[in-house]
Amino acid sequence: MKVIKKTDNKNRSFFHEGMREFQDLFDGRRTAEAIETHRKHYDFWDDEKEIIEKTTFFFIASSWENYVDCSIKSGDEGFVKIIEKGVIEYPEYDGNSMYRTAGNIFKNPNVGLLFVKFDGKSRRIRINGKASIRRDKETLAKHFGAKFVIRIECEIYPNCPRYVPDFINGKKSVFVPRKGEKTPPAPEWKTREYIRDILPFQDPHRKKK
Repeated sequence: MKVIKKTDNKNRSFFHEGMREFQDLFDGRRTAEAIETHRKHYDFWDDEKEIIEKTTFFFIASSWENYVDCSIKSGDEGFVKIIEKGVIEYPEYDGNSMYRTAGNIFKNPNVGLLFVKFDGKSRRIRINGKASIRRDKETLAKHFGAKFVIRIECEIYPNCPRYVPDFINGKKSVFVPRKGEKTPPAPEWKTREYIRDILPFQDPHRKKK
């Protein structure tokens, strides 16, 4: 089986023209670029390592031409392994024989991952990745029960859990706009020094000058 060669996420722009179109439409370019500068990274932060190493599921999106797929991958704690700086692996177990994720990766290594805890407070970990398929004995030996292993080189950018519900305590997010209620509170990230003075002009939490 063909193995996709390693490629470098750093060689392409973080934003494409379509993203820029909406950034400019809603005066968000300054904020977007500040987030890229201060939050995008290529090695996992300590709290991200803990979330990934303890997770029992994550979401992965893949595509090739008109074939687009989004799936959930699950296992026991530790089934996702950080094997080196900014690189993770997870096992593909026995499934339904469609191989939609693997098939897309075989044709196109670009994937998107989301690690999220539905507790209403933990950051989401979003990843743009370059994936490859591994079937060598050494790699398979690290993942009991794997038919093959997916390895992903990661470009990481975390998000606040602003609109994520707290399923643990059965609570809705206080940040969701609701008819008849006051403007939702500002999320913590909007108060950061590198963000607070460059929020979009129409942002309800922008400081009035």
